[in-house]
Parts: sequence; C-alpha cells; structure tokens
Amino acid sequence: MLWYTAGFRVRLALGGALMLASTALALAQPLIAQRVLDRLARDQPVSGLLLALAGAVVLGTAIGAVGYFLVETVGESVVRTVRRRLVTRILRLRVSATEEIGPADLISRLVADTTLLRQVTTQAMVASVTAVLALLGSLVLMGLIDHVLLAVTLTAVVTMSVSVRWAAARIGQATGRAQEAVAHLAVLLDRDLGAFRTVKAAGAEAHEIGLLTDAADAAWRRGLRVARWQATSGASANFLMQTSFLAVLGVGGARVASGQLRLADLIAYLLYMLFLTQPVTTLVSAWGQLKAGGAAVDRLQSVLGLAVEPASLSAPRPRPAGTRTADARPAPAPWAEVGGTRVGGTGVGGTGAGGTGAGGIEVGGPGILAAGPEAAIAAPASSSRRRTSEGDDLSPNGTNGVNGTLEAVRRGVGGSNPAPAGTCATVQFQHVVFSYRPGLPFAHQGVTFTVPAGGMTAVVGPSGAGKSSLFALLERFYEVDAGRVLVDGRDVRDWPLADLRRSIGYVEQEAPVLAGTLRENLTLGLSGVTDEQLWKTVALARLDDLVQTLPGGLDGWVGHRGGTLSGGQRQRVAIGRALLRRPRLLLLDEATSALDAVNEAALRDVLTTAAESTTVMVVAHRLSTVRDARQIVVLEAGQVRAVGTHSELLHADPVYRTLAANQLLVPDA
Repeated sequence: MLWYTAGFRVRLALGGALMLASTALALAQPLIAQRVLDRLARDQPVSGLLLALAGAVVLGTAIGAVGYFLVETVGESVVRTVRRRLVTRILRLRVSATEEIGPADLISRLVADTTLLRQVTTQAMVASVTAVLALLGSLVLMGLIDHVLLAVTLTAVVTMSVSVRWAAARIGQATGRAQEAVAHLAVLLDRDLGAFRTVKAAGAEAHEIGLLTDAADAAWRRGLRVARWQATSGASANFLMQTSFLAVLGVGGARVASGQLRLADLIAYLLYMLFLTQPVTTLVSAWGQLKAGGAAVDRLQSVLGLAVEPASLSAPRPRPAGTRTADARPAPAPWAEVGGTRVGGTGVGGTGAGGTGAGGIEVGGPGILAAGPEAAIAAPASSSRRRTSEGDDLSPNGTNGVNGTLEAVRRGVGGSNPAPAGTCATVQFQHVVFSYRPGLPFAHQGVTFTVPAGGMTAVVGPSGAGKSSLFALLERFYEVDAGRVLVDGRDVRDWPLADLRRSIGYVEQEAPVLAGTLRENLTLGLSGVTDEQLWKTVALARLDDLVQTLPGGLDGWVGHRGGTLSGGQRQRVAIGRALLRRPRLLLLDEATSALDAVNEAALRDVLTTAAESTTVMVVAHRLSTVRDARQIVVLEAGQVRAVGTHSELLHADPVYRTLAANQLLVPDA
C-alpha cells in the first residue's frame, strides 16, 4: 500500500515528524508535572516549570495540528491520484473487461474504495507509526519510574495486542464483504435507472424496490458485522487498559505505603497510564482501518489488473501458437456465380482476376470482388467523381446541395491526424472465427468477404446471425479467435488503435447520447470544429428541427443519456457525429431503425452521397434502406451465405428472398 504515497512522501514524512514532535512534547508533560510536585513538597518555586508545562501543551497542540493538516492533504492527494489513474484505466479497458465488472461496480470502487484507501495510506499508517513511538516512549519512561508497575502494564498491553490482532483479521474480511454488498446495490440501481421508463411501463416499481431494499438490507447487515468487530476490538482494548490502570493503582498504592515508591512517582506513572490510552486507542483503530483498507486495495488492484486496449502498435504482434493461418483455415462452402458476383458459401474475394478464391474455387467475372483485395485497395472511390489538385469536388452534381455540403464537412475536421479527404478504406474478413467468451456459441464461423473501397456494402440476415459483431471486430472491441480482419490490407491488430478508430465513423445500434449539450455530443472526440462545419452537419443529419426546438440550440442540454430526445433524434445525433468525423470507413448498425419515412429517405440520400467518397458498411433489417447498395452480404448462423446485389440475391438466395418477401420487396411475378 505504500506505493500509493509515491510523490507525497516528503510531505508525509514532514507531517509525521511534526506529529512525533507533538507526541514528544506530550511525553514530557508528566515528567514536568512530577518535578512540580517534588518542588511543591519541598516548598520551592514552580513558576518556571508551570510556564514550561504550559508551553509544552500549547506548542505540542500547534505542531500536532500542522502535522495533522499535512497528513490530511497527502490523503486527499492520494485519493485524487488513484482516482485519476482509475479513470484512465477504466476508459482504456477492453469492452469484454467491462462485462466482467459492471459499470456500477466500477463506480463504487472509484468512489467508495478510494475513500477507504485515504484512511489507510495516511490516517492509519501515520497515526499507527506515531502511536507506536508514543507507546514505546511511554513504556520506557514508565520503566524508569518503576519496573514493577511496568511489568503490570506490559501484561495488559501484550494481552490487548493479541485480542486486537484477532479482531482486526475479522474486520478486514467483514469490510470486504460489506463493500461488495454496497457495490451490488449500486449495480441494481444502475440497472433500474438505465431502463427507467421500461420499469415504470411494466409496473415493476414495487418488484424493483423490493430487490433494492433487500440489497440495502444486505449491505446494512454486513456493515453491522464490521461495526460489531470494531466494537469488540475497541471494547477489549478499553477493558484491558482500565483493568491495567486499576492494577497499577492498587500495586502502586501498596508500594507507596511500604515506602518503595514516592507519591510523586506514582502520580507521574498514572499520568503516563492516562497518556497511554490515546496511542493504544489509535493503534486499535488504525489496525482495523488497515485491514479494512486492505480489502479496498484488493478491489482497486483488481481493476488495475483488468485487460486494457493497446495504446499503439508500431510493429506486427507475434502470432500466438495455435493460431490459424491461411493454410489451416476452415474450408468454405461451394460457390455459385450470379452476374460475376459469387453467391453462396462462407467468403468473398479472390487473389486476382480469374485466379483462385477461398478454398481454391475459380473466380471469374468483372469488378473489384473478382479482382481480389489488391485491386480493391487500389480502386477509385467512384468513376463518376474527379478532383483538382487542391481537392475540390468536381462531381457531376457540383458543390451544391447534399454533395457539396458533405464535402465541406469532410474538409478540415477530425482528430489530431484526420484521414485525407477523398480516401476510402477497403475491408476484408478472412476466415474469421469469433465468440464473445469461452464457452459461448461462436458468433462467426469462417466468415470471409471483401468490402471494396468506396460504395455501400450492406450486411443483412436473421437476428443472431452475427451482423453487429462484424463492426465490433472492426473497431477492435473484441479480438478474433481465428482468421483475420483487415483494413486497407493490414490486420486491425497491427494498426495503431487510435489511427484505426480515427479512420472509422461508427453509429451503434442503440445510438447512445451522452449527458451534455448537443454540440458536445456532435463533436465528441474532435477538435477544431467550426460552427460552419457543425451547421452543415446539422443539415446533413436532418437535425434542424431539433436545434430549433431545443432550448439553447446547439448548446442546449439533451438530458441524461439523451432522455429529452426521441429515438429518431438520438439516431440522427449519432449519424451526425459519425459524419462530422469525415471517416474513411462509415459503419452504421441499424442506424435508421427509429426514423420516420421522410427522414429515412433523406438520410438514405445522404448515405448514398457519402458512399461516393467513403466506404460505407450498413447492418440493416429494413432492406428498403440498402436495396441500392453496391453489394449485399447475407449472413446466417455466423456464416456468409451469399453476396450480390439486391436483384441478384432475389433470384439466387432463398433466405434473402424470404427476407425481402416479408418486407413486401419482392416484385410480382
């Protein structure tokens, strides 16, 4: 636990030294009192000794106060340092790690456990050191007065040490369980607040209140166990000290009566006995705090031990033993061809025009898919677009309307190193095998297909087919179990993570909105965004009506998790946030599911335009939003079933035809 005080040890040592000086002055006071009594017995002046006694009291109090303040400032600094380190660690955790320890539990550790840590690293440690020295000093001085009385006192001190040590171990165990119970209460409350409207709509308030009440009662019961052991420890120490005092008084009185001890010495010894009460009480309390803090430290260390995402990777990572290679990949299903596009099986892409595709099946036909990944990387974004040397858009539609607005947004906005405008990413999934956790069913089983640079690629299929998981792998929220995911021909595991995500605009299925202003949500993670670029993005994402109605406009508060916004508005905010990044790869996971028909049609036009200068991947249940996609990938049970255009798949793939028929998208025969 001492390493938590690194950087503050000089201040901590100074505070401890001042507290020791205060203790030394306190130890001198009984000796001065003894001299006062001796002089009074001899009818000698005591004014000087009384001034010395008063000075020791005042100076000791002042020095002790300064030392205590320094120690307290170290405690606050330790808490701040640990909390900053925890916050940094938590936000860099892998997504899978946050599923092991829930958000509410992490918050509990950040708030409650760090407060306990403060008691350990400063109050308990410094106070215990000071108390030990005060105890030893007192015992030495008491031994100088009378060794017989010291033996009586030591008997009580040793007995008390054994009992306190026994109780402290139970205090540590009970505190750990109490902190776990508090964290469980926080988890339950977070669950209810995260689905607050659902709880109310289901009329489940009484049920949830019962669960929360039970959790609060459990935390209370465990807290009582801590209090019980602390009370036992304190009461034992107090009982032994009181017994020791009475024994010393009895034995000392007998020795005074027999002439073996002077009365002044007995009074001085009894004053030391009274003084001894404070360090003993401090030690008992500090020992319990150390044990309680140890439980908090264990919980904090468990967070620091969770897996984090790599900050950057400058060289390819070593391939672990047993990882599948291209020669040990799962065999794909047979392929068929529809208009030059391969349909059916588990993969897409080849090694060259007329070359060998996955599994050695010959691939023919025109286009990027048939030409293989190398051609896909080199392919232009769109043959209908050209640029001047300055990068100005000279598309057939000019720079007005949606095209011009999108290009204006794409220029000059982004993180510290935004991708060059006009470049498009290519994506390849090569025999990907993936499950979220060991023991769970595989979400992907040999998924292979290529997304060419530019244009829109849609991923469709039944629920649970593994569509959204593809985006999670692209963003490196999870790692593949086998196979590879490539962006621009480079394994995502070899990309510097910041560069990879800077190139991607990601719209999640839930379209989360953070508590804050609309401006803060749109510019999340970006710097240097001008109002002009922001307003153009607002127009693109069809957020004009929201800005007009939201009090404060762009600087208006959107509520906790966007609670003041409708589902469609949240989706448009998420889309606007992604467009403002001017990504080379735009990922949209059911991004229009909550939009009305008018806004869906408008945003479909925006995405169509974006696909001319950006690679767009869309996961969709509404086939109407992707029927004009450059290619559509059909997933089923974690495998690629078919790839083609809307019209090709209607004729070639029964699963896609069923999906289309259910949405009335199959033309009458």
